[in-house]
Amino acid sequence: GPQPSISNSEGDLLFLLDSSGSVSYYEFSRVKAFMWDLVQPFTFGPKDVQTSIIHISTTPTMEFPFDRYLSSGTLQQAIRDTQQLMGDTNTGKALSYAKEKFFSDEAGARPDVPKVLVWVTDGFSTDDISEPMQLLKDMGVTVFIVSTGRGNYLELSAAASQPPEKHLHFVDVDDLPIITKELRDAILDVIQANRLHAVDITSSSFRLMWPKLLSQETGYYTLEYAPRDDLARKRTNQVSGAHTSLVLSNLAPETTYEVALIPESNIHYFPPQTTRVTTLAEEISPVQVLISESGPHSFHVSWAPTLDSVIGYQILYGPLPGNSVKLLEVDGTSNSTVVENLAPNTTYLVTVTAIYKSGKEKSLSAKACTQEEGSKVRHLRFEDMGPNTLKASWDSADGKVLGYRVRCRRQTGPSSVISVSPQIHSVLLTDLASGTTNKVCVKPMYKNQPGKGLCRMVHMQP
Repeated sequence: GPQPSISNSEGDLLFLLDSSGSVSYYEFSRVKAFMWDLVQPFTFGPKDVQTSIIHISTTPTMEFPFDRYLSSGTLQQAIRDTQQLMGDTNTGKALSYAKEKFFSDEAGARPDVPKVLVWVTDGFSTDDISEPMQLLKDMGVTVFIVSTGRGNYLELSAAASQPPEKHLHFVDVDDLPIITKELRDAILDVIQANRLHAVDITSSSFRLMWPKLLSQETGYYTLEYAPRDDLARKRTNQVSGAHTSLVLSNLAPETTYEVALIPESNIHYFPPQTTRVTTLAEEISPVQVLISESGPHSFHVSWAPTLDSVIGYQILYGPLPGNSVKLLEVDGTSNSTVVENLAPNTTYLVTVTAIYKSGKEKSLSAKACTQEEGSKVRHLRFEDMGPNTLKASWDSADGKVLGYRVRCRRQTGPSSVISVSPQIHSVLLTDLASGTTNKVCVKPMYKNQPGKGLCRMVHMQP
């Protein structure tokens, strides 16, 4: 689904894209989709994230400068429109070219912002990469490598920034979505490190993190925050200069907050840092109620999800039609219970209500049917009726049976289902190949639901 947008990040992000003839059209299109998924939540602009693509081919080419696309929509289209160049895999040449562009005004790069290189490779290169890669890292570029091919682990782990477990991924091209969030979070660690930013965002809280600007002795921080749509409701916190993080709680769900960090130093001036954080939608429970393991006198009720904000659940149940209800109560960590002492062959309405710590309640209902008493087929037996044919017979089930359903799963050949009227207690099964083992199940049918089936395996003599 759509990602929450990420602001308060500043950095130049460069994709080194293997555009050579060693990459298939399918692989190239999967990598383009992965690049877009990776950057889609970022906010783009001269004070936020800028991105560019350099093609690895016979001669390296820049698809567009860093400052060309400053909105998600235009960048998405530009990535879609990127065409494969074919040619040789001259990665070393492309890395030297990347080093020039990363620090060039004409390419739209900015001085003094974090630089991140993401190299997506099938693990093959025709020229040396170690020296140009080392020069890039010496200039402060953080290098992430995604290898979709075999790739030499030792060579690639030396090329990536350290430690390799955070900066190097080996993944099949179809499994790129699996690493998207982990790689995005690692990139964020690089481009957010020197700015005020939020982590651990929930529907009612988030943690603010900021660089160490002061110490206990040299001053304190003032934090101001307010909903973007109602800045008059500003709240203020003060923390000592030793702090570099603070949790803000009791916030409204799905609300964008403007946050300012003002370092109050008694030595020299630090400009305020600002960020904008949107809380998540409030999680609700229950969003599903399931009935299972139904018997004549009981059934199992389960629900999801379980939330920290819920202190308990109430389960109300009563027969339909009717107005007599009974109540069960369980604690907020439970996600199921058994309802007992019920009447057989009866439809019940079951309502699960979550009681929140805030006092709020949320309910969801489901229908459940108990089984007919003794609603089970007994004594399933077989009689040989000639080549490839058996007669299956059974004793009748209790209660008001509407009919029987006989299912035969053949080891070879199609499965079949035969429905018969309630007074018939045997069927002929044909096309059972000699030497095969087949599964036969007989189930009684009742008004509300099927009863319990009886199954047996039957082996045909060769």
